[in-house]
Amino acid sequence: MEKMIDDIVQWLRSAVYDAGVNGLVIGVSGGLDSAVIAHLIQRAFPDDSLAIIMPLNNHSEDVQHAERVIETSGINHLTVDLTETHQIMYGHIQEKLQQKEAFRSERDQMSDANLRARLRMSTLYTVASHYGYLVTGTDNAAEWYTGYFTKYGDGGVDILPLVEFLKREVKEMGQYLGVPQEILAKQPSADLWEGQTDEKEMGTTYATIDAYLNGEAIPDKDKHIIERMHRRTAHKRNPAKQFHRTF
Repeated sequence: MEKMIDDIVQWLRSAVYDAGVNGLVIGVSGGLDSAVIAHLIQRAFPDDSLAIIMPLNNHSEDVQHAERVIETSGINHLTVDLTETHQIMYGHIQEKLQQKEAFRSERDQMSDANLRARLRMSTLYTVASHYGYLVTGTDNAAEWYTGYFTKYGDGGVDILPLVEFLKREVKEMGQYLGVPQEILAKQPSADLWEGQTDEKEMGTTYATIDAYLNGEAIPDKDKHIIERMHRRTAHKRNPAKQFHRTF
């Protein structure tokens, strides 16, 4: 495990040096993946890594967990509360949409959730630009394969240190790095709406996705869900589709 972590830390340093920037920034949500990244980038750049807590109608427990990550990792940090910004922006957009006859209220929840993720991404890039940092992503192998991230939201990043690691491997990494037990044990959630959890929304579990990606047999029902998610989210993993002229 120490060798694996050291390899990631060296890779992070190389990414920064190759880009000609100063360090790394991460949005810390109180979840496992961002907690692991916070520990890793602090190891790579003790004086040039930054964690940003971005409350936006979060449960108080998530903010407390994010603060525990700051405490246990020793990373520099700041808090940017986006609640008011989101309320003004989404309220204005919703008002304009409701003036249209074709307004579809059933899409409100997801469009709102995606806006939250993109507001956080914009915040990270604004801060990263100020300090000359790269924005570090948190997607693991399961999330990347299924496309379980917001395009230009939590998927809008510069580097992805965990993208080839299964969810269970990230958890093992977290245990080794000293991520608090309450974070290791909590249900993964993007905190997009009340009662939302990743596994409930996906319809399968991270353990099942890990097994599938590891070449193990899983129930056909889960295989169908995973492959359907993979197909439908191909656009998230590829650059913008381009027209190629023939004349």
